[in-house]
Amino acid sequence: MLTRFIDTFFRHDAAGGIILMLSAVAALIAANSPVAEVFTALFDAKLSVLINGDGLSKPILLWVNDGLMAVFFFLIGLELKREMLEGKLKNPRDVVLPGMAAVGGMALPALIYAAINWSNPSTLGGWAIPAATDIAFALGVLALLGKRAPTALKVFLLTLAILDDLGAIVVIALFYTAELKISYLLYALVPLALMGWLNMKKVHRVAPILMLGVVLWVLVLKSGVHATLAGVATAFFVPLTDKWGKSPLHALEHALMPYVFFLIVPIFAFANAGVSFEGMSLAALMAPVPLGIAAGLILGKQVGVFGLTWLTVKSGRAHLPHGVNWRHIYGVSALAGIGFTMSLFIGGLSFSDPTLMNDVRLGVLLASGLSAVIGFAVLYLAGNPDAEEKV
Repeated sequence: MLTRFIDTFFRHDAAGGIILMLSAVAALIAANSPVAEVFTALFDAKLSVLINGDGLSKPILLWVNDGLMAVFFFLIGLELKREMLEGKLKNPRDVVLPGMAAVGGMALPALIYAAINWSNPSTLGGWAIPAATDIAFALGVLALLGKRAPTALKVFLLTLAILDDLGAIVVIALFYTAELKISYLLYALVPLALMGWLNMKKVHRVAPILMLGVVLWVLVLKSGVHATLAGVATAFFVPLTDKWGKSPLHALEHALMPYVFFLIVPIFAFANAGVSFEGMSLAALMAPVPLGIAAGLILGKQVGVFGLTWLTVKSGRAHLPHGVNWRHIYGVSALAGIGFTMSLFIGGLSFSDPTLMNDVRLGVLLASGLSAVIGFAVLYLAGNPDAEEKV
């Protein structure tokens, strides 16, 4: 009976979002309990991989954020390649509406954060934190609605979130790169070239590509460019079809998905979501960083996603998906404010100061929780999924 329950739970679309939420709650409890010092020390402890004194030496937190999250970005890269070649991103006409929604949902939150933090150069660099949407969490909340959420609405949110992740990857590459070491980038061309050759040969076995991807990860990390981008680059060299017509990309994506969403992302959440409430007051929420993040994710996402969707439809450039009305779009606009994983990740790239990172966690957790509640409530009350509403 227990085995059947566990199997049913992990097959449910909302399972990833639920485990992610539980990991965040566990981090909050750990950060505000008698084991808080042990919790902090665990992720501050250094782990080194050295050969003759040369190699990598990083706190465990950075191994999680730079290493494990590279696997997360690798999966995102596989999904992007599949969608661009044969899925929702293949036909440009199908991308227009969620694409414009994604643009509004990234630009307005960033502008709101920047406006609130404009006079403070030390915090302005976090402008991209509220621009991201958490795919697993947002889709998990939507899945809890069952048949109240039209299938076309799920496709709209998924496409929006994929494009949002693509935008986040571009932002990380352009704006969150440390001092460049050109020599390592030149060395990185070697594994890239070899992966390109293997892709052109349509190899069936992906192990050589993955090993070259690890080499690429080390070289990119040493170059100053954020190492998770190596995961995306490696994914684009995994063949969609091999010389026998089978799909290494589909097989790898399917095999990785449970490990990423049920292990890697929860570990990331546990390592990064521990907000310390010690000495915190209501006034702390009005500090520029948590206020900018919360306003960006809650207000910016709702106005940005809904506003650009409305303008795109009213201008005649696209139509609402079948069975989707404007209340559904508003509900999804609120769910887009769940910025959990990507927002915390970009926050870690933005700030090294523990106090500022605590502010980031506070803003992200508060905004993501409220966005989930608002989005769920709006969609639950949206009525008949097949109803069409004029605006």
